[in-house]
Amino acid sequence: MDTRAWLLARHGPMCAYCGTKHTARVMTLDHVAPRRGQTAYDRRDNLVLACRDCNAKKRDLAPLAFLLGAKGRAANLLKFGAHLSAGLLDLARSLVRDQGPSSNAPATARETWGALDDEGESPYRD
Repeated sequence: MDTRAWLLARHGPMCAYCGTKHTARVMTLDHVAPRRGQTAYDRRDNLVLACRDCNAKKRDLAPLAFLLGAKGRAANLLKFGAHLSAGLLDLARSLVRDQGPSSNAPATARETWGALDDEGESPYRD
């Protein structure tokens, strides 16, 4: 089965960056890590479905630069790109954690063990 059809069957016509639903006809395949002439990146663990607008905005930007461009892109990539390589998923996870707590984010060790308010002032706090 080709990658585009596989992704459509797995996620439907959802953009992996903005999270919006489109018709299957307008969805494009996007290389999360840009190809730049290298065929090694034409693997499923580097390809996602993207709407035409997001694909045009991303162009050949590095994944970090594009994901930092709009809040929510990293979270959407985690949702619709679970098949991506470990390095790309780690990058997206680190950006989601940096956006602050949310109901979908796992608790940090400090939150889990109740260490948020019991330490008083610390010279290491931001």
